[in-house]
This record gives sequence, C-alpha cells and structure tokens, in this order.
Amino acid sequence: MSDVWPNGKPEVGDIAELSRTIGPTDIRLFTQISGDRNPLHYDTDAAESSQFGEIVVQGGVTSAVLNAVVAEKLPGPGTVFLNVNWNFTAPVRPGDTITGRVHVDEVRDDKPITKITTTVTRDDGTTALEGTAVCYTMAMPGSTS
Repeated sequence: MSDVWPNGKPEVGDIAELSRTIGPTDIRLFTQISGDRNPLHYDTDAAESSQFGEIVVQGGVTSAVLNAVVAEKLPGPGTVFLNVNWNFTAPVRPGDTITGRVHVDEVRDDKPITKITTTVTRDDGTTALEGTAVCYTMAMPGSTS
C-alpha cells in the first residue's frame, strides 16, 4: 500500500498548512459554482445590519482551503474527504488571510484512510472553522513512491 501515499505514508502527529487571502472574486466565483446568493455576501446594508456587521464570505470558501491542504500536502494528491464534521466559529471577510491546518490523528494500516483534525484560522488569530475529517487517498496514475 506504500504506492498509494504520494508523499509517503502519513504518521500520527504530522501537520500541514496552506494560507490564502480571500477577496471579492472568491465570493463571485463561489456564487457561480454554488448559486449561493445570500445577501450577507453581497448587500452591504443587509450585512451591516446583521450580527456580523459586515460582508462575510460563504462557508464553502472558508472550508475550501482545507480541500487544498489535503490534496496538495497531507495526505497529498489523490486524497478526498469521506466525512467532515466542521463547526464554523467566526466569519471570514474579504481581505482576510486564512490558514487551513490539518493534524493527523490516525492512519489505518489496512486501507489508505486518515483521520485528521482541521482548523481554519484568520490572520488576526481567530479560529473560523474547527473540526475533524476522514480522508481516503487513492493511487494516482503515474505516481511513484
């Protein structure tokens, strides 16, 4: 099964992170993909009168950085989510730089399945998302270990 893990078999305690700055284009592109036209993402007056007090990005934009971490870094290419359990604990706003972080909690020996703890943190140190996920990594054509 070692040929499945593109970056070598993960170990409990492994950590990976990716950061990106969120902008208005992210909201527009996510809307095109999802159809989410909630006024909290576009209407300044509606957003300012909400508990957030300003425009916030869709949760799918916030969590997308975690897709990138698992697909690009840990466990790596060929990895998909089987299950996620995420709590959105604070909003992300246009202009925020967010960091997605994964921590390996368990690696199965019989299948390429990894259990991870996940967080997304804003650049001001506020946790915007926290939770867990289960990932499956499949061998990709042409990959070598």
